[in-house]
Amino acid sequence: MAVIEVVQGDITLQDTEAVVTAANESLMGGGGVDGAVHRAAGPRLADAGAAIGPCEPGDAMATPAFDLDPPIRHVIHAVGPVWEGGEYGEAEVLASCYRRCLEVTDGLGARSLALPAIATGVYGFPAAQAARIAVATLRSTPTEVERIRLVAFDQQAYDLLTAELAAASDRTHVQSDSGQG
Repeated sequence: MAVIEVVQGDITLQDTEAVVTAANESLMGGGGVDGAVHRAAGPRLADAGAAIGPCEPGDAMATPAFDLDPPIRHVIHAVGPVWEGGEYGEAEVLASCYRRCLEVTDGLGARSLALPAIATGVYGFPAAQAARIAVATLRSTPTEVERIRLVAFDQQAYDLLTAELAAASDRTHVQSDSGQG
């Protein structure tokens, strides 16, 4: 099982082989995390995104990292759901984003991955629910990735992700302990 850790900081400065950007369907850049990744990777990232896009919500696609500093070699563009109140399958679309990020990373042969809190910015997904979905999906999806780093932009996201990761670990330990007789 992959080691999952939470850090607060800039996703473009992580020591991972791949980073995820919370992209829009065009894959040509946007605001928030996507804008930061595109600025750091340089203009070739938008050109590469345009060449493979569009990308549907719940899916992810990879491009080279261009001007991002090593060890980052890949940018994975994940398109999250726009929050519309939770009645339109948004939770499953978000979970699909995280699963697809791991699948794409596996396909690239990368063993370390940094992910933001997908869809919690301008797409409006409630941050606490998004943290639960992220942690649960990353913990339950089979992968060859060895290290998953959840990168929080601010203290609130860090606190939510850290609490959810701790709660998920506690639930796992309780299940493991109860199975022994």
